[in-house]
Amino acid sequence: MDTLGLMIGSEETDASSGATFERHNPISGNVATRAAAATVDDAIAAVDAAAAAFPAWSRSSPRERRTILSKAADILTAKAPQFVEAMRAEIGATAGWAQFNVVLASDMLREAAALTTQINGEVIPSNRPGSLAMAIRQPAGVVMSMAPWNAPIILGVRSLATPLACGNTVVMKTSEICPRTHRLIIDCLNEAGLPKGVLNAISNAPDDAAVIVEALIAQPAVRRVNFTGSTRVGRIIAEAAARHLKPALLELGGKAPFVVLDDADLDAAVAAAAFGAYMNQGQICMSTERIVVDETIADAFVESLATKAKTLKAGDPTRGDTPLGSVVDATAANRIGQLVKDAVGKGAELLAGGSIDGTVVQATVLDKVTPSMRIYSEETFGPVVTIVRVASVDEAVRVANDTEYGLSAAVFGRDVNRAIAVARRIESGICHVNGPTVHDEAQMPFGGVKESGYGRFGGKAGIAEFTDLRWITVQDGPIHYPI
Repeated sequence: MDTLGLMIGSEETDASSGATFERHNPISGNVATRAAAATVDDAIAAVDAAAAAFPAWSRSSPRERRTILSKAADILTAKAPQFVEAMRAEIGATAGWAQFNVVLASDMLREAAALTTQINGEVIPSNRPGSLAMAIRQPAGVVMSMAPWNAPIILGVRSLATPLACGNTVVMKTSEICPRTHRLIIDCLNEAGLPKGVLNAISNAPDDAAVIVEALIAQPAVRRVNFTGSTRVGRIIAEAAARHLKPALLELGGKAPFVVLDDADLDAAVAAAAFGAYMNQGQICMSTERIVVDETIADAFVESLATKAKTLKAGDPTRGDTPLGSVVDATAANRIGQLVKDAVGKGAELLAGGSIDGTVVQATVLDKVTPSMRIYSEETFGPVVTIVRVASVDEAVRVANDTEYGLSAAVFGRDVNRAIAVARRIESGICHVNGPTVHDEAQMPFGGVKESGYGRFGGKAGIAEFTDLRWITVQDGPIHYPI
C-alpha cells in the first residue's frame, strides 16, 4: 500500500521524522490508508509555504480564482468513484452518502467561484469635507482549516473553498480518520491549477493532534481558524485561538429537535424524521435526535415511524444492499449501545432496532424518553431517535430548547404561520418548517448557537469570516487642524 505524504508547497513529502500512521476499515479491520505522521516542524513548514504564497494569491484576479475553483468542481465530480471507495474504506459509508457528498461539495466549489466577484465594500459618507471614506474587504492571510470525517468531502471542501475564493492561502489539517478522502480534495484543487503553496495539507497520527493543532494556531502567519467537529474539541480550539487573539469559526455538535404539532401532516413528518435521523447512520451534526410530538397525535406518529425504521436496514456498505452502512468504529457502536441500554433501563420503550453487530447499528426508535436518561441530553451521533410527548405548544418549545446545543431544528404543522411562530422561538442557528433537520445548501449561512459554536459558513456570510474589513480614506482638499 502506498503511503500518503504531506502536501507542502504543492509538493508531496514524507514526514520529517519518517513516521506514518494507519486508518483501519471499521468493518473488516484491514488497513484502509497509511499516511505520513507530521511533526511540529512539518506543520510550521506548511504555514511558511502558505505565507510565502499569500502575497501573490491575495492579489490574484477574481477571474483567476473563479476559473480554478470551477475547474476543481469538475475534477472533483470526475473523481467520484475514488471518493466513494475512499469513504467506504475509511468510514464505512454507503455509496449513496459518498455520492451525495460529491454533489454538494462540487456545488460548494462553484458557489465559492461565484463569490469571487461579491467581496464587496461600501462608500460611507464622511463628516470631513473632501474626504472619500471606504470600507473594503481584504484577504486575511493564512487560514488553518480542520474538517471531520462524517461528511468528509462536503465539510472538507467547505473549510477550504471560501477562504481560497477570498484570496487567502490555506493549511488543512486532515482528519486522522479519513486522510485519503481529504487528500483527494487537496489533489482536485491543486490539479485545477492553484499556484505553488496556496493550499497545503498536514496529516498527523491521532496522538499528535493536540500538539500539531497548537503549533499551527500559534504561527503568526495564521490569521483565521475554522473547525467543524465536536463541542469538546471545539472548546479546546477556541481557547487556543483566543490565547493568540485569532478569530475562529466553529461548527460543533448538535442535538436537533424535530417538533410535530397537532396539525402536522403525519406522513410527511415521518418521512422527514426518518431521513433526518438515519441518513449516514445518524452521523451528521444536523441529525434528528429528539422528536417532540403533541400527545394527541403521538400514538399514530410513533407507530408509523417505528414501522418506517424497521425497513431501514444497516449492513456492510461493500455489498451495497442496505440503505444504512456502518458507524465509524467500535467505540461509537459501544457508546450508542450504552445510551440505548441506559434509556431502556430507566423506562424508555424500544420500538425498533436496538441491535448491534460489530459496527453495524440498526435504526432505533426510543419512545417515552425522560430527562433522567443520558440519551435525553447527550449527542448520540448514531442511528437512534428519541421521542418526548408533550401537551402543548409551549411545552414543545421548552423541550426543544432543553439542550446545550443549537444547530439545526425542524417544525411540522399545516398552519404555516403557527409553525413559523414556533420556529422563531427555537434556539438554533437553523430551523426548517415542514422540512428535515438535515438540509444544507452551498449559498446558505450555516452555523449554530449555544454550544453548537459560532460564526457562519456559506454564501456571503462566509466572506465576512475570511476577510478583514478595513476603513480607508482619500482626502481631496484642505483639512483644517485645531493645532
